[in-house]
Amino acid sequence: MEQRQPLASAARGRDGGRGVVAGLVYVFEQVMPDPFVLSIGLTFVVCVLAAVFGPHATLPTILTAWYNGTFNILGFALQMILILATGFAIADAPLVQRGLRAMAAHASTPTRAALMVFPIVAVAAWLNWGLGLIVGALLSREIAKRVKVDFAWLVAGSYSAWSICNSGLSSSIALSQASHGNALNLVEKATGHVVPLTDTVFAPFVFVPSVLVVVVMTAIFIRMHPKPDDVVPFSEPAAAEGGAANADPHARGAAPTSFAARAERSVLGTLLLVALGVGYLAMTWRDKGFELDINTTILIFLLIGLVLQGRPIAYADAIRRAARQTGSMLLQYPVYGGIMGIMTGTGLASTIAKTFVAIATPATLPVWSFLSSAIITLLIPSAGGHWAVQGPFVLPAALDLHASVARTAMGVAMAENVSNMLQPFWAVPVVAIAGIRIQRVMGYTAITFVVSLVIYAAALWLIP
Repeated sequence: MEQRQPLASAARGRDGGRGVVAGLVYVFEQVMPDPFVLSIGLTFVVCVLAAVFGPHATLPTILTAWYNGTFNILGFALQMILILATGFAIADAPLVQRGLRAMAAHASTPTRAALMVFPIVAVAAWLNWGLGLIVGALLSREIAKRVKVDFAWLVAGSYSAWSICNSGLSSSIALSQASHGNALNLVEKATGHVVPLTDTVFAPFVFVPSVLVVVVMTAIFIRMHPKPDDVVPFSEPAAAEGGAANADPHARGAAPTSFAARAERSVLGTLLLVALGVGYLAMTWRDKGFELDINTTILIFLLIGLVLQGRPIAYADAIRRAARQTGSMLLQYPVYGGIMGIMTGTGLASTIAKTFVAIATPATLPVWSFLSSAIITLLIPSAGGHWAVQGPFVLPAALDLHASVARTAMGVAMAENVSNMLQPFWAVPVVAIAGIRIQRVMGYTAITFVVSLVIYAAALWLIP
């Protein structure tokens, strides 16, 4: 695995122009535990806060809410793991791998690497957050194999570019408010109207700051790259553990002409699944119009991966390789589900949201919604679950104050972009695929947190 930056190296970095960044990396390495251990610590903190500030906090309520949250999230957890696994299978396909290698060949310096990674990952994340995660991790690894670049810096850059995903086409908050009959369409339930994507994802107050974050952070990351003596490069053992093996995974040692071997290599199984999936999507989109949700995203990823991999056994092997990256997610999702349950069941989340709403005006409500969301996201790092908690409080406030409903809702979503840079929940699959310690990555993304916090808050306040 990638080696940690020596303390002497960090000290040298603090003496130079990149001292703040080197200091943050050093602090995160020394202070931040494994993400699973961190999630346990957050559970303790939330229990204490709920006991003190939760209006419905009793010991039986906390215990029941924790248990229900832990197991109610399992369906969602499997969906997230499948998005990661099916996205990995796409990126693992030979055609896509050749494309990644071809792009990586043009990144001959750290500056060119940043100029390549940021726009490519940002576009992928804007189209779909799962695709952005996978592309960012694998593209970073391919570049780092060819260029002497600090690997933690590069992975942190790809994760920073990914941060705009909640302002894109796969934003669960924007999509749910645009979807008639969606269970999380709180706007429609309150007003009878949906909020089209033109008022959220494509609105200037969302689109402009998302572009600014990518542009500004690209420039900042170029300046943040460690000096040559402090660079910790990519190491091959990380690639061997984190992703595709070099040997042909489809080779079979015995009876290559047996029925089992022929069935594994036959494209008929692939064709059957693709036909079923395409047929369902065509029928549904014809009858209900084009709509993307988590399940259809997984299905589309599955179909694309099957086509790119070709043979059923090739796809199965790709998923097996992807499964190596999901172990930490299997641990963390239930723990965060328990945190979510405690915050919801005891009323702690509503207390946080109401505190900000109480001091809001029609002009400032979206900004207060954004700031309260930034706090809640650190404890509930899931946009859909977060919206189910905060939405019922900020939307009635927007209606009562005659504030912008779309701006208030997207304030919640945009804060997800920001807080994800300090919350390691979504960074776990990225660093697992890349093969690097998360602590060094979060030292860099702390800078992204500060910059994007200012940009998004200013956009909500100033851009019409």
